Amino acid sequence: MAGWFSFLHGEATAGDVGAAEAVGATLRSAGIRYEVAWSPVFRPDGLTLDEAEKRDYSDLVFVCGPVGGEQVRDLHRRFPRSRRVAVGVSVVDRGDPAFLGFHAVLARDGTCAGPERDLAPGAPRKGRELPVVGVTAAPGQPEYGALSAHDRVHEALSGWLVAKDCGRLPLDTRLDRTDWRHCAHPDQFDALVRRTDLVVTTRLHGLVLALRNGVPALAVDPVVHGAKVAAQGRAWNWPVLTVEDPVRGPDPASLDRWWEWCLAEGRREAGLRAADTVSPLGCRLVEVLRGERAPLNGG
Repeated sequence: MAGWFSFLHGEATAGDVGAAEAVGATLRSAGIRYEVAWSPVFRPDGLTLDEAEKRDYSDLVFVCGPVGGEQVRDLHRRFPRSRRVAVGVSVVDRGDPAFLGFHAVLARDGTCAGPERDLAPGAPRKGRELPVVGVTAAPGQPEYGALSAHDRVHEALSGWLVAKDCGRLPLDTRLDRTDWRHCAHPDQFDALVRRTDLVVTTRLHGLVLALRNGVPALAVDPVVHGAKVAAQGRAWNWPVLTVEDPVRGPDPASLDRWWEWCLAEGRREAGLRAADTVSPLGCRLVEVLRGERAPLNGG
């Protein structure tokens, strides 16, 4: 079985891979054995087209996507002795050798027979609910000078997060009224955060806006020994991980431990924090403006 997810310069999408899983389930039910060829970029440990080409297959099944272009045409050259069948595909050009090279095409659209349902919705469900994790990272903050560990912290978090079985949602606190990719108002950002189960963040506002919405935050301060993120952790009585030097990222074991805590006890604790979100600084400001309190210049 092959698809656009098999090509070195192709693309693995949820739809294409889901369609392959749906076809695989059907073949297994019918007692038909098969192997799947994967792009070495997407699955380095999987069977590649170069390896599959050396084997003797009775059939090649191409799943999902458009049947056009040089990469699809190349499949016919790679597997000349196999019966080649395309399923769940879009036919754009019936004169394209990529289309003509198949012995059978079971299309989802582009033929006179009319459209058929796409295969991807039929992929077997795994039977488990995965957490939705919002991720918001602090930009570089040159004001911290040599104490900045932003690059190393974000590198470590990135490598750690890709191994977590969850739905990851990028969260950008920057607002923009002209770009749909950004929220235009804090209420819109709140709406996104409330739909997550956990926020992983190196930003001060990633931490406090998660707690405002009753969502646990796995927070890492990207400044050596901790700075404003860690300070907010103390103010909210919420755990924040820190690093001891700018070349060492957060400890994966500690990240794992706080991940488990956030998705268990942390949910209740975050809910408690959401019940009291008002800072005393507002009242102190009023006292200063009324002359009831002398300004302390940060003291």
